[in-house]
Amino acid sequence: MEDVDVLESERRGLIGLAYRMLGTVADAEDAVQETYVRWYRLTDDERADIRNPAAWLTRVASRVCLDMLGSARARRESYVGEWLPEPVPAGSLIAASAPLDPLDRVTLDESVSTALLVVLESLTPAERVAFVLHDVFGVPFAEIAETVGRTPDAARQLASQARRRVRERRAGAATREEHDAVARAFAAAAATGDLAALVAILDPDVVLRADGGGLVSAARRPVFGADRVARFLLGLPHLLPEAEVAPTLTADGLAFLVTVDGRADSVMSLVVTGGRVTAVHMVRNPDKLTLWR
Repeated sequence: MEDVDVLESERRGLIGLAYRMLGTVADAEDAVQETYVRWYRLTDDERADIRNPAAWLTRVASRVCLDMLGSARARRESYVGEWLPEPVPAGSLIAASAPLDPLDRVTLDESVSTALLVVLESLTPAERVAFVLHDVFGVPFAEIAETVGRTPDAARQLASQARRRVRERRAGAATREEHDAVARAFAAAAATGDLAALVAILDPDVVLRADGGGLVSAARRPVFGADRVARFLLGLPHLLPEAEVAPTLTADGLAFLVTVDGRADSVMSLVVTGGRVTAVHMVRNPDKLTLWR
């Protein structure tokens, strides 16, 4: 019974950790399940020798995620269309499952934002694991070194490299207030069908990516440029005339939930830089809308 209590008390935190490393709730749950399997494979004496079960579970879950990240890129080659992380609602258990006072480099909200998770996809598996463990969860480098199979200095370097790439890719990102103001203007222009107004809100080099996972229709390739993205967005109501669009809060700030007959159809989030929308992320894959039902 004591083992069950330990596992249950750590489950939420482990899923939050794995989600930040893997990008989907389903993969996170698989990683945690594998971690628990490894716990139960231990003998009673082996479990009794573990002085800090929470630290052991974190280390093993991170190793499982490291292995999964290594095979994820091969799996993504057969993924239908664009792959995007799973969006999570603001205030969800996933978003809250991290230390109350994470390091200043990454805020609690930002650590589950689609914008950041997209950037994390560009890191090596070891960089991503080191970054999430240290910059979000505050794990010491000595423990991270055991997870990634490197020296503490090498683990520190991995996190530093990841942090630098994140800062470069997120340079100029809007504050929450600026983001939400642009998002409201974006919604108003789209709702009125004003092409010129919508183009004016979009960065000339804006890119739209849609993830349908081959399960529902979605743009198979990125849409580039303000005019093309604006025309694509203004054409969506004709494809789904029964759809309703409502503002919603995510870790990215103000986003938009599209429902059809009361069912979540897609979540659209924006990246805002320099007062304009630089990226649109549209997730329609129903397997990635589990928290919106």
